[in-house]
Amino acid sequence: MESEDLVKQELEELQKQLGKKQKFEASVSSLKCLLQCSYPSASLSLRQSFYSVICRVATVLKSRYTAPGFWNAGLGLFELAYLLVSEPSEKEHLKACIAQAREHLHLEDNPSLQASQFSDNQAHRGYLFEGHLTVDPEPPQPQWLVQSNLLSTAATLFAAESSQASAANETTQEDAANMLQDLINRLEEVVPLMVDEGTVAPRAPPASKEVVAKLPVITLTEEILATLGKDAECAICRENLVLNDKMQELPCKHTFHPPCLKPWLDEHNSCPICRYELQTDDHAYESWKEREKEAEEERKGAENAIRGGEYMYV
Repeated sequence: MESEDLVKQELEELQKQLGKKQKFEASVSSLKCLLQCSYPSASLSLRQSFYSVICRVATVLKSRYTAPGFWNAGLGLFELAYLLVSEPSEKEHLKACIAQAREHLHLEDNPSLQASQFSDNQAHRGYLFEGHLTVDPEPPQPQWLVQSNLLSTAATLFAAESSQASAANETTQEDAANMLQDLINRLEEVVPLMVDEGTVAPRAPPASKEVVAKLPVITLTEEILATLGKDAECAICRENLVLNDKMQELPCKHTFHPPCLKPWLDEHNSCPICRYELQTDDHAYESWKEREKEAEEERKGAENAIRGGEYMYV
């Protein structure tokens, strides 16, 4: 019973995070893992808690989030839940949620291609990075991170089970949990050593407020829209561009809605599309960039130099 209480607490926390746009996809992903691990053996009360949170996901998608990335996450959750639930009314509601998600993602027109289209969307869509939907597809997680997540989940499950175990089995399960925790600790020791082997770039600070304030704002005319194409959209909010839209232009010539670009540049110093970097107010970071630029020029010079010193390079 204690382990179910822990799951309910986690469900309550995940439900709170669904209202935060930057945490929505991660929360849905965690909910799917929890659903797969805990739902089959859950009590009726816990199953109702799961269903309540899943309904909350559907409500949030309908009322607040329109980007395809959010609906892809929701569709995966609804399809998994549909396979697990047994109540006819719950199945019917989840079936409606799946249909609406597929309609939103334009997967309903050709049922024979739905699976392949969904897979293609998953492979090529953007992903949430620090609260913003990127243009490029999400890179695969490094192997050490995947292993760490698996070990953390396993250790949590062992700890929950050990609290309900009989006295005869308690020592064995505790040893297993300790062994898993020791593996996690070793990973935490090894990862910094792996990182230290290479040059680690410092975290990029936000763009300079002065530079951001001077970015030009243009009004979209019919001529500009014709150049951009009929399907042109703001790469951050994914809304289609329309006549007389105000757009802020970066030095790389990519444009975004000012209200969309501001939160991004409050945390980053680069273009969301091409990663062109703007100047920052962080002198240490700017100095590091200069040193890296000089080091890169030296590396290129060394690569072009002929072995034996027949030619010198500057």
